[in-house]
Amino acid sequence: MKKIYLDYAATTPVDKDVLKEMLPYFSEKFGNASSIHSFGQTAQQAIDQARAQAAKFFGATPNEIIFTSGATESNNLAIKGVVKSYYTKFKTKPHIVTSAFEHHCVLDTCKALEKENLAEITFVSPDKDGVIQVADIQKAIKKNTILISIMYVNNEIGTVQPIAEIGKMVKMINNGERKETDFQLQFHTDATQAVNYFDCNVNKLGVHLLSMSAHKIYGPKGNGILYIKKGTPIKKIQDGGDQEYKLRAGTQNVPGIVGLGKALELVMLNAKRENVKIKNLRDYFIKKVLQEIPKTKLNGSKVKRSPNNTNFSFEDVEGEGLLLSLDMEGIACSTGSACSSGALSPSHVLLAIGLKPEQAHGSLRMTLGKHTTKQELDITLKKLKVIVERLRQISGNVLSDYYSSK
Repeated sequence: MKKIYLDYAATTPVDKDVLKEMLPYFSEKFGNASSIHSFGQTAQQAIDQARAQAAKFFGATPNEIIFTSGATESNNLAIKGVVKSYYTKFKTKPHIVTSAFEHHCVLDTCKALEKENLAEITFVSPDKDGVIQVADIQKAIKKNTILISIMYVNNEIGTVQPIAEIGKMVKMINNGERKETDFQLQFHTDATQAVNYFDCNVNKLGVHLLSMSAHKIYGPKGNGILYIKKGTPIKKIQDGGDQEYKLRAGTQNVPGIVGLGKALELVMLNAKRENVKIKNLRDYFIKKVLQEIPKTKLNGSKVKRSPNNTNFSFEDVEGEGLLLSLDMEGIACSTGSACSSGALSPSHVLLAIGLKPEQAHGSLRMTLGKHTTKQELDITLKKLKVIVERLRQISGNVLSDYYSSK
């Protein structure tokens, strides 16, 4: 049985050219980049090259690129690091604005700061299409607001947020309402799901901080970046060595960093062409699913949506049963974020856009990638129709037995 992978939002296979670039740094060029001898300097040169590749991609300077273990660490450093910097100058409690459907690593970081009484948090809700309104962000800003953190593309429903518009608003506030002696309003975006598909030039977006992970763009797991605009008030949150401009202690993962740099280079070369194909396949699949499977709903905006994302709710179907049934047929997808796949509670993203818990429980995320084919989608649709019909019949029988016993 040929297996079909439709979970590219969870992770992607490492590109063969990325792996080829990485391999020498596991054994042949194995030096510690902090060592001053030739082995170490060879490793350092490789990191420098990757940093230059990343800087080119994001429209930044190399010293604004910090290598991390991934977006979770980057998000923690961005949010906690700005709060820590604030407390070195001011004694009042700061305020953070974020959205109600961020990735858990942002939500949980903010909730932890709130629980420890280190920050006040406002969670702005998206509209029913899964888009955050700039006006709602603006309404939430207070005099003590120090940070806005809004994801670029939602990881579950793929909706695209107005990051550049928020960036312009932040700039206006800093240039108008905030004095030089005030703590300037900082803007952070988790761009993990956006890097492969949208313009991530930090100057166009107007962000001070941007996070991403390599394994979403056909790079290695355990590697990421935090872009930090020069002059951004931020403090390190872990102690140790002086790596990464004294902001991220720990021996650098040289093979992973090399792979991340190469993956970004390949996005610049190939993504535009690949994304047209992916979007056409996505539109085809959405149309066929909605046409051929009754009582099915697409979650999130159809227009302001990542080219690779589909997320459906199937009435009278339990998502976990649907997921497991598809997996038995060799089709891999998910019911939401891979980071919360063990959770039994309904998706906080779907609840945030107004779905009822039973609707959220009947949801399925299928995300496409550069290796996805039309044939795979046709096979998936055929299997999906049969499984949904079978699960609905089981659900109907269970309810019938329940009411007949009353």
